[in-house]
Amino acid sequence: MGYNVLLIGFLHHKNENAVLKYKNIHFTRVVAFQSSIDLSLYDLVYSPSADINVSLYPGVKFIFGPHFSVFPEEHIIHLIQGPNSIYIQPSRWVVDLWKSFSFCKNMVIKPLPFGVDTDRFSPVNCHKENIFVYVKRRHPHELRVVQDLLNRMGMMGMMGRYRVFVYGSYSENEYIEFLKTCKYGIWLDAHESQGFALQEALSMNVPLFVWNVRLLSQEYGSCYPDVFATTIPYWDDSCGEVVYSADEIGEKFPLFLSKLGSYRPREFVIKELSLDVCEKRFIELIC
Repeated sequence: MGYNVLLIGFLHHKNENAVLKYKNIHFTRVVAFQSSIDLSLYDLVYSPSADINVSLYPGVKFIFGPHFSVFPEEHIIHLIQGPNSIYIQPSRWVVDLWKSFSFCKNMVIKPLPFGVDTDRFSPVNCHKENIFVYVKRRHPHELRVVQDLLNRMGMMGMMGRYRVFVYGSYSENEYIEFLKTCKYGIWLDAHESQGFALQEALSMNVPLFVWNVRLLSQEYGSCYPDVFATTIPYWDDSCGEVVYSADEIGEKFPLFLSKLGSYRPREFVIKELSLDVCEKRFIELIC
């Protein structure tokens, strides 16, 4: 049995790629909501980034989000909150952040990741000797700490033994082709509500050494408050190792290298974040 969903407005291209590959949900796209649309034709109205006054449509089920705003806005919440609506966030920590606002306490907010394309991000059988470093909105000093570590190990920069990928400055094809040659990666990122780039590296079976954050304010150049955040909302021990400070790297990095052959990051992604798994979670919200 398939489900018919009206999809309204903007949806992040990674999320869009996922939902349009879901096998049991048919999405009808419209640019903007219009009262003339016959909503009885659909099992669900999904509006990722635009508010609708749900009280005007009591017989219609709505899902909103996750693209409204970093923090909830009270005047919009009052419009979209109702017994017939759900707001989604890609992971639990962002749900908890929104629920910490008093005007969201009675709102139904659910964690719903979007599927990782495990066919496009798939490992190849070849000799892997390269290393990559991924950087997104972290203090430049922290990148220097990582590069100094690799240089002390005798590794060359850029297109030799390791390459630095800076968020927003590379193509996806470049990323995929280099990941095919990597035995591991070092991840230096701020908060992520889902973290597609990281999950796509895991999908290619590349173990990661993650220098995680604890606070939203650790995003370099931001003015966010000191509230809980994480780089890795989806993770377990099969994916690699995690540290929270430069002081931990000296102990944890040799451990990470010694265990490279034991990590199984792709298995984790297939089990928790594949298209089929995330589609099933979406359908559970429709029903």
